[in-house]
Amino acid sequence: MWEKDININQTLEIRVKTNVFFGVGAISKIEDIAKELKNKGVDKVIVVSGKGAYKITGAWDYVEKALNNNGIGYINYAKVTPNPTTAAIDEATALAKDFGAKAVIAIGGGSPIDTGKSVAILMEYKDKTAAELYEFKFTPEKAAPIVAINLTHGTGTEVNRFAVATNLEKNFKPAIAYDCIYPSYSIDDPQLMTKLSKNQTLYTSIDAVNHVVEAATSTVASPYAITLAKETIRLVANYLPKAVEDLENPEYRYYLLYASLLGGVGFDNGLLHFTHALEHPLSAVKPELSHGLGLAMLLPAVIKAIYPAKAATLADILEPIAPGLKGTADEAEKAGKLVEKWLFEVGVPQKLKDDGFCEEDVEKLVDLCFTTPSLDGLLAIAPIEATKEVVAQIYKDSLYPCK
Repeated sequence: MWEKDININQTLEIRVKTNVFFGVGAISKIEDIAKELKNKGVDKVIVVSGKGAYKITGAWDYVEKALNNNGIGYINYAKVTPNPTTAAIDEATALAKDFGAKAVIAIGGGSPIDTGKSVAILMEYKDKTAAELYEFKFTPEKAAPIVAINLTHGTGTEVNRFAVATNLEKNFKPAIAYDCIYPSYSIDDPQLMTKLSKNQTLYTSIDAVNHVVEAATSTVASPYAITLAKETIRLVANYLPKAVEDLENPEYRYYLLYASLLGGVGFDNGLLHFTHALEHPLSAVKPELSHGLGLAMLLPAVIKAIYPAKAATLADILEPIAPGLKGTADEAEKAGKLVEKWLFEVGVPQKLKDDGFCEEDVEKLVDLCFTTPSLDGLLAIAPIEATKEVVAQIYKDSLYPCK
Protein backbone atom coordinates (compact mmCIF):
# COMPACT_ATOMS: atom_id res chain seq x y z
CA MET A 1 0.00 0.00 0.00
CA TRP A 2 1.28 3.44 -0.92
CA GLU A 3 1.15 4.73 2.66
CA LYS A 4 4.30 2.76 3.50
CA ASP A 5 6.34 4.89 1.11
CA ILE A 6 5.39 8.20 2.72
CA ASN A 7 7.56 10.15 5.15
CA ILE A 8 4.92 11.76 7.38
CA ASN A 9 7.47 14.21 8.76
CA GLN A 10 7.98 15.82 5.36
CA THR A 11 5.91 18.97 4.80
CA LEU A 12 4.35 18.80 1.35
CA GLU A 13 2.50 21.50 -0.56
CA ILE A 14 -0.86 20.34 -1.93
CA ARG A 15 -2.45 22.64 -4.47
CA VAL A 16 -6.19 22.72 -4.81
CA LYS A 17 -7.97 26.09 -4.97
CA THR A 18 -6.22 26.69 -1.67
CA ASN A 19 -2.49 26.19 -1.11
CA VAL A 20 -2.24 23.63 1.67
CA PHE A 21 0.85 22.92 3.73
CA PHE A 22 0.43 19.32 4.81
CA GLY A 23 2.38 17.05 7.15
CA VAL A 24 3.85 16.79 10.62
CA GLY A 25 5.54 20.12 11.33
CA ALA A 26 3.56 22.07 8.72
CA ILE A 27 2.58 24.62 11.37
CA SER A 28 6.06 26.12 11.02
CA LYS A 29 4.98 27.42 7.59
CA ILE A 30 2.96 30.11 9.34
CA GLU A 31 6.20 32.12 9.45
CA ASP A 32 6.36 32.22 5.65
CA ILE A 33 2.65 32.98 5.42
CA ALA A 34 2.94 35.88 7.87
CA LYS A 35 5.87 37.28 5.90
CA GLU A 36 3.83 37.17 2.70
CA LEU A 37 0.85 38.83 4.36
CA LYS A 38 3.08 41.65 5.58
CA ASN A 39 4.60 42.06 2.13
CA LYS A 40 1.07 42.50 0.77
CA GLY A 41 0.33 45.27 3.23
CA VAL A 42 -1.47 43.30 5.92
CA ASP A 43 -0.33 44.84 9.19
CA LYS A 44 -3.28 43.80 11.39
CA VAL A 45 -5.27 40.55 11.57
CA ILE A 46 -8.09 39.08 13.57
CA VAL A 47 -7.42 35.58 14.90
CA VAL A 48 -10.65 33.58 15.16
CA SER A 49 -10.63 30.50 17.38
CA GLY A 50 -12.44 28.43 19.96
CA LYS A 51 -11.89 28.92 23.66
CA GLY A 52 -8.89 26.69 24.21
CA ALA A 53 -7.82 24.28 21.49
CA TYR A 54 -5.77 26.90 19.66
CA LYS A 55 -3.50 27.06 22.70
CA ILE A 56 -3.69 23.47 23.96
CA THR A 57 -2.56 22.12 20.58
CA GLY A 58 0.46 24.44 20.49
CA ALA A 59 -0.72 26.16 17.31
CA TRP A 60 -0.93 29.57 18.97
CA ASP A 61 2.72 29.54 19.99
CA TYR A 62 3.73 29.39 16.34
CA VAL A 63 1.15 31.89 15.17
CA GLU A 64 1.90 34.50 17.83
CA LYS A 65 5.62 34.25 17.18
CA ALA A 66 5.17 34.60 13.42
CA LEU A 67 2.93 37.64 13.79
CA ASN A 68 5.33 39.32 16.21
CA ASN A 69 8.35 38.50 14.04
CA ASN A 70 6.71 40.18 11.07
CA GLY A 71 5.30 43.20 12.86
CA ILE A 72 1.67 42.21 12.38
CA GLY A 73 -0.75 43.38 15.05
CA TYR A 74 -3.49 41.01 16.10
CA ILE A 75 -6.66 40.75 18.08
CA ASN A 76 -8.18 37.43 19.07
CA TYR A 77 -11.82 36.42 19.03
CA ALA A 78 -11.64 33.21 21.09
CA LYS A 79 -15.33 32.55 21.68
CA VAL A 80 -16.37 30.30 18.80
CA THR A 81 -18.47 27.32 19.90
CA PRO A 82 -19.44 24.13 18.06
CA ASN A 83 -22.23 24.90 15.57
CA PRO A 84 -21.25 28.60 15.42
CA THR A 85 -23.95 31.25 15.36
CA THR A 86 -24.67 34.30 13.26
CA ALA A 87 -24.56 36.35 16.47
CA ALA A 88 -20.98 35.24 17.13
CA ILE A 89 -20.00 36.11 13.57
CA ASP A 90 -21.37 39.62 13.99
CA GLU A 91 -19.53 39.99 17.30
CA ALA A 92 -16.22 38.89 15.78
CA THR A 93 -16.76 41.12 12.76
CA ALA A 94 -17.32 44.17 14.95
CA LEU A 95 -14.07 43.39 16.75
CA ALA A 96 -12.21 43.07 13.43
CA LYS A 97 -13.60 46.36 12.12
CA ASP A 98 -12.82 48.29 15.28
CA PHE A 99 -9.27 46.97 15.30
CA GLY A 100 -8.71 47.67 11.61
CA ALA A 101 -7.91 44.06 10.71
CA LYS A 102 -7.07 43.40 7.07
CA ALA A 103 -7.01 39.59 7.12
CA VAL A 104 -8.35 36.64 9.09
CA ILE A 105 -6.40 33.79 10.65
CA ALA A 106 -8.78 31.03 11.74
CA ILE A 107 -7.45 28.37 14.10
CA GLY A 108 -9.60 25.34 14.84
CA GLY A 109 -11.95 22.84 13.27
CA GLY A 110 -14.92 23.60 11.08
CA SER A 111 -16.57 26.01 13.50
CA PRO A 112 -13.72 28.54 13.86
CA ILE A 113 -12.75 28.27 10.19
CA ASP A 114 -16.34 28.74 8.98
CA THR A 115 -16.71 31.65 11.38
CA GLY A 116 -13.47 33.14 10.06
CA LYS A 117 -14.66 32.80 6.47
CA SER A 118 -17.90 34.57 7.33
CA VAL A 119 -16.09 37.36 9.15
CA ALA A 120 -13.80 37.79 6.13
CA ILE A 121 -16.84 38.46 3.95
CA LEU A 122 -18.40 40.93 6.38
CA MET A 123 -15.10 42.79 6.74
CA GLU A 124 -15.59 43.73 3.08
CA TYR A 125 -19.36 44.29 3.26
CA LYS A 126 -19.42 46.56 6.27
CA ASP A 127 -23.13 47.37 6.15
CA LYS A 128 -24.23 43.71 6.12
CA THR A 129 -24.92 41.24 8.92
CA ALA A 130 -24.34 37.52 9.31
CA ALA A 131 -28.09 36.89 9.26
CA GLU A 132 -28.28 38.66 5.89
CA LEU A 133 -25.32 36.63 4.63
CA TYR A 134 -26.87 33.32 5.66
CA GLU A 135 -30.33 34.24 4.39
CA PHE A 136 -28.83 35.11 1.00
CA LYS A 137 -29.84 38.75 1.09
CA PHE A 138 -26.69 39.57 -0.88
CA THR A 139 -24.10 37.70 -2.95
CA PRO A 140 -20.53 38.40 -1.86
CA GLU A 141 -17.81 38.55 -4.47
CA LYS A 142 -14.93 39.53 -2.20
CA ALA A 143 -13.56 38.75 1.25
CA ALA A 144 -10.53 39.63 3.31
CA PRO A 145 -7.61 37.17 2.95
CA ILE A 146 -8.12 33.99 4.98
CA VAL A 147 -5.52 31.71 6.53
CA ALA A 148 -6.91 28.48 7.97
CA ILE A 149 -5.01 26.46 10.56
CA ASN A 150 -6.95 23.24 10.84
CA LEU A 151 -7.22 21.35 14.15
CA THR A 152 -9.52 18.46 13.16
CA HIS A 153 -9.70 15.82 10.44
CA GLY A 154 -13.32 16.00 9.32
CA THR A 155 -14.83 19.10 7.79
CA GLY A 156 -12.48 19.76 4.87
CA THR A 157 -13.44 23.43 5.13
CA GLU A 158 -9.79 24.44 4.97
CA VAL A 159 -9.75 23.46 1.27
CA ASN A 160 -13.15 24.52 0.01
CA ARG A 161 -15.61 27.40 -0.45
CA PHE A 162 -18.22 26.37 2.08
CA ALA A 163 -19.19 27.73 5.49
CA VAL A 164 -22.04 26.99 7.86
CA ALA A 165 -23.64 28.96 10.70
CA THR A 166 -26.75 28.70 12.85
CA ASN A 167 -29.40 31.37 13.33
CA LEU A 168 -30.67 30.38 16.76
CA GLU A 169 -33.74 32.61 16.56
CA LYS A 170 -35.07 30.73 13.54
CA ASN A 171 -33.50 27.27 14.08
CA PHE A 172 -31.87 27.78 10.68
CA LYS A 173 -28.50 26.23 9.91
CA PRO A 174 -27.78 27.15 6.28
CA ALA A 175 -24.61 26.65 4.26
CA ILE A 176 -22.99 29.21 1.98
CA ALA A 177 -20.56 28.57 -0.85
CA TYR A 178 -18.59 31.38 -2.50
CA ASP A 179 -15.30 31.43 -4.38
CA CYS A 180 -14.14 34.43 -2.37
CA ILE A 181 -13.85 32.33 0.82
CA TYR A 182 -11.36 29.77 -0.35
CA PRO A 183 -8.54 30.28 2.15
CA SER A 184 -5.41 31.74 0.59
CA TYR A 185 -3.36 29.30 2.65
CA SER A 186 -4.19 26.40 4.92
CA ILE A 187 -2.11 24.38 7.32
CA ASP A 188 -2.89 20.71 7.90
CA ASP A 189 -0.52 19.45 10.58
CA PRO A 190 -1.54 16.09 12.11
CA GLN A 191 0.58 16.77 15.17
CA LEU A 192 -1.96 19.46 16.12
CA MET A 193 -4.70 16.80 16.27
CA THR A 194 -3.20 14.30 18.68
CA LYS A 195 -5.13 15.87 21.60
CA LEU A 196 -8.54 15.18 20.05
CA SER A 197 -10.70 12.98 22.25
CA LYS A 198 -11.97 9.59 21.16
CA ASN A 199 -15.41 10.97 20.34
CA GLN A 200 -13.98 13.95 18.45
CA THR A 201 -11.79 11.55 16.50
CA LEU A 202 -14.79 9.41 15.60
CA TYR A 203 -17.23 12.17 14.75
CA THR A 204 -14.86 14.23 12.62
CA SER A 205 -13.78 11.19 10.61
CA ILE A 206 -17.39 10.14 10.05
CA ASP A 207 -18.06 13.64 8.75
CA ALA A 208 -15.43 13.02 6.06
CA VAL A 209 -17.09 9.72 5.11
CA ASN A 210 -20.45 11.44 4.74
CA HIS A 211 -18.93 14.16 2.58
CA VAL A 212 -17.72 11.70 -0.01
CA VAL A 213 -20.75 9.39 0.06
CA GLU A 214 -22.91 12.37 -0.82
CA ALA A 215 -20.46 13.90 -3.30
CA ALA A 216 -20.09 10.60 -5.16
CA THR A 217 -23.84 10.02 -5.47
CA SER A 218 -25.28 13.48 -6.17
CA THR A 219 -26.74 14.30 -9.55
CA VAL A 220 -23.61 16.38 -10.28
CA ALA A 221 -21.10 13.71 -9.18
CA SER A 222 -18.01 13.41 -11.38
CA PRO A 223 -15.50 10.56 -11.75
CA TYR A 224 -13.13 12.76 -9.74
CA ALA A 225 -15.56 12.89 -6.82
CA ILE A 226 -16.02 9.12 -6.96
CA THR A 227 -12.26 8.51 -7.05
CA LEU A 228 -11.77 10.75 -4.03
CA ALA A 229 -14.61 8.94 -2.24
CA LYS A 230 -13.02 5.54 -2.70
CA GLU A 231 -9.72 6.62 -1.22
CA THR A 232 -11.29 8.63 1.59
CA ILE A 233 -13.38 5.70 2.81
CA ARG A 234 -10.47 3.27 2.47
CA LEU A 235 -8.24 5.47 4.59
CA VAL A 236 -10.88 6.07 7.27
CA ALA A 237 -11.72 2.37 7.43
CA ASN A 238 -8.04 1.53 7.85
CA TYR A 239 -6.89 4.25 10.25
CA LEU A 240 -9.91 5.23 12.36
CA PRO A 241 -9.93 2.02 14.45
CA LYS A 242 -6.19 2.44 15.01
CA ALA A 243 -6.49 6.10 15.97
CA VAL A 244 -9.18 5.53 18.60
CA GLU A 245 -6.88 2.98 20.25
CA ASP A 246 -3.80 5.22 20.05
CA LEU A 247 -5.02 8.80 20.04
CA GLU A 248 -1.59 10.44 20.06
CA ASN A 249 -0.13 8.53 17.11
CA PRO A 250 0.69 11.14 14.43
CA GLU A 251 0.80 8.54 11.64
CA TYR A 252 -2.83 7.59 12.15
CA ARG A 253 -3.80 11.26 12.35
CA TYR A 254 -1.86 11.95 9.14
CA TYR A 255 -3.95 9.55 7.06
CA LEU A 256 -7.25 10.55 8.65
CA LEU A 257 -6.33 14.17 7.92
CA TYR A 258 -5.49 13.32 4.33
CA ALA A 259 -8.83 11.52 4.04
CA SER A 260 -10.56 14.64 5.37
CA LEU A 261 -8.72 16.84 2.87
CA LEU A 262 -9.83 14.55 0.03
CA GLY A 263 -13.36 14.70 1.37
CA GLY A 264 -13.28 18.49 1.44
CA VAL A 265 -12.13 18.62 -2.17
CA GLY A 266 -14.62 15.88 -3.05
CA PHE A 267 -17.70 17.75 -1.94
CA ASP A 268 -16.33 20.99 -3.35
CA ASN A 269 -16.78 19.14 -6.64
CA GLY A 270 -19.71 16.76 -6.15
CA LEU A 271 -21.56 18.79 -3.49
CA LEU A 272 -23.79 17.30 -0.77
CA HIS A 273 -27.36 16.13 -0.41
CA PHE A 274 -29.40 14.09 2.10
CA THR A 275 -27.28 13.51 5.20
CA HIS A 276 -26.08 17.09 5.47
CA ALA A 277 -29.47 18.56 4.53
CA LEU A 278 -31.14 16.44 7.21
CA GLU A 279 -28.44 16.88 9.85
CA HIS A 280 -28.47 20.66 9.81
CA PRO A 281 -31.97 20.83 11.34
CA LEU A 282 -30.89 18.35 14.03
CA SER A 283 -28.03 20.51 15.30
CA ALA A 284 -29.97 23.72 14.69
CA VAL A 285 -32.61 22.47 17.12
CA LYS A 286 -30.00 20.95 19.45
CA PRO A 287 -26.81 23.06 19.07
CA GLU A 288 -25.01 20.83 21.55
CA LEU A 289 -25.26 17.91 19.10
CA SER A 290 -21.99 17.11 17.38
CA HIS A 291 -22.38 17.50 13.62
CA GLY A 292 -20.50 14.27 12.95
CA LEU A 293 -22.66 12.30 15.37
CA GLY A 294 -25.79 13.64 13.73
CA LEU A 295 -24.48 12.49 10.37
CA ALA A 296 -23.60 9.07 11.74
CA MET A 297 -27.12 8.56 13.06
CA LEU A 298 -28.59 9.39 9.63
CA LEU A 299 -26.15 7.68 7.30
CA PRO A 300 -27.50 4.09 7.31
CA ALA A 301 -31.03 5.26 6.49
CA VAL A 302 -29.73 7.54 3.73
CA ILE A 303 -27.73 4.66 2.23
CA LYS A 304 -30.86 2.51 2.29
CA ALA A 305 -32.91 5.23 0.59
CA ILE A 306 -30.50 6.09 -2.22
CA TYR A 307 -28.92 2.67 -2.84
CA PRO A 308 -31.29 1.57 -5.63
CA ALA A 309 -30.44 4.72 -7.61
CA LYS A 310 -26.67 4.51 -7.09
CA ALA A 311 -26.07 0.83 -6.35
CA ALA A 312 -22.93 0.37 -8.44
CA THR A 313 -21.21 3.48 -7.09
CA LEU A 314 -22.11 2.75 -3.48
CA ALA A 315 -21.07 -0.89 -3.65
CA ASP A 316 -17.71 0.22 -4.98
CA ILE A 317 -16.90 3.08 -2.63
CA LEU A 318 -18.34 1.41 0.49
CA GLU A 319 -16.38 -1.83 0.06
CA PRO A 320 -13.97 -1.09 2.96
CA ILE A 321 -16.82 -0.60 5.44
CA ALA A 322 -19.64 -2.60 3.81
CA PRO A 323 -17.93 -5.52 2.08
CA GLY A 324 -19.59 -7.95 -0.30
CA LEU A 325 -22.16 -5.71 -1.95
CA LYS A 326 -22.76 -6.60 -5.60
CA GLY A 327 -24.24 -3.28 -6.73
CA THR A 328 -27.80 -4.43 -7.35
CA ALA A 329 -30.85 -2.42 -6.34
CA ASP A 330 -32.28 -5.16 -4.11
CA GLU A 331 -29.37 -4.77 -1.65
CA ALA A 332 -30.55 -1.45 -0.23
CA GLU A 333 -31.54 -2.76 3.20
CA LYS A 334 -28.39 -4.87 3.42
CA ALA A 335 -26.20 -1.89 2.52
CA GLY A 336 -27.76 0.24 5.25
CA LYS A 337 -27.31 -2.50 7.84
CA LEU A 338 -23.67 -3.05 6.88
CA VAL A 339 -22.86 0.65 7.24
CA GLU A 340 -24.64 0.74 10.59
CA LYS A 341 -22.70 -2.34 11.70
CA TRP A 342 -19.43 -0.57 10.84
CA LEU A 343 -20.47 2.54 12.78
CA PHE A 344 -21.34 0.42 15.81
CA GLU A 345 -18.03 -1.45 15.57
CA VAL A 346 -15.91 1.71 15.51
CA GLY A 347 -17.75 3.05 18.55
CA VAL A 348 -20.80 5.04 17.40
CA PRO A 349 -23.94 3.05 18.30
CA GLN A 350 -26.22 6.05 18.90
CA LYS A 351 -29.47 6.62 17.01
CA LEU A 352 -31.71 9.70 17.06
CA LYS A 353 -33.82 8.32 19.90
CA ASP A 354 -30.69 8.10 22.07
CA ASP A 355 -30.16 11.83 21.60
CA GLY A 356 -33.66 12.80 22.63
CA PHE A 357 -35.45 12.89 19.29
CA CYS A 358 -38.77 11.10 18.81
CA GLU A 359 -41.37 10.56 16.09
CA GLU A 360 -43.22 13.69 17.20
CA ASP A 361 -40.15 15.74 16.16
CA VAL A 362 -40.12 14.48 12.58
CA GLU A 363 -42.67 16.94 11.20
CA LYS A 364 -40.72 19.94 12.51
CA LEU A 365 -37.41 18.54 11.24
CA VAL A 366 -38.87 17.91 7.79
CA ASP A 367 -40.26 21.44 7.71
CA LEU A 368 -36.82 22.86 8.57
CA CYS A 369 -35.27 20.84 5.74
CA PHE A 370 -37.52 22.60 3.27
CA THR A 371 -37.54 26.09 4.79
CA THR A 372 -33.93 26.59 5.92
CA PRO A 373 -32.12 28.70 3.30
CA SER A 374 -29.78 26.62 1.06
CA LEU A 375 -30.96 23.16 2.14
CA ASP A 376 -33.40 22.99 -0.76
CA GLY A 377 -30.38 23.23 -3.05
CA LEU A 378 -28.83 20.17 -1.43
CA LEU A 379 -32.06 18.19 -1.63
CA ALA A 380 -32.46 19.15 -5.29
CA ILE A 381 -29.30 17.24 -6.27
CA ALA A 382 -30.06 14.07 -4.30
CA PRO A 383 -30.01 10.92 -6.45
CA ILE A 384 -33.71 10.28 -5.73
CA GLU A 385 -36.53 12.79 -5.53
CA ALA A 386 -36.39 14.43 -2.13
CA THR A 387 -40.07 14.58 -1.28
CA LYS A 388 -41.23 15.36 2.22
CA GLU A 389 -42.30 11.74 2.52
CA VAL A 390 -38.80 10.49 1.64
CA VAL A 391 -37.17 12.89 4.11
CA ALA A 392 -39.62 11.93 6.86
CA GLN A 393 -38.92 8.24 6.29
CA ILE A 394 -35.17 8.76 6.59
CA TYR A 395 -35.67 10.52 9.92
CA LYS A 396 -38.00 7.76 11.15
CA ASP A 397 -35.58 5.03 10.06
CA SER A 398 -32.80 6.85 11.92
CA LEU A 399 -34.61 6.87 15.26
CA TYR A 400 -33.80 3.22 15.96
CA PRO A 401 -31.22 0.63 14.87
CA CYS A 402 -31.87 -1.21 11.62
CA LYS A 403 -34.07 -4.26 12.14
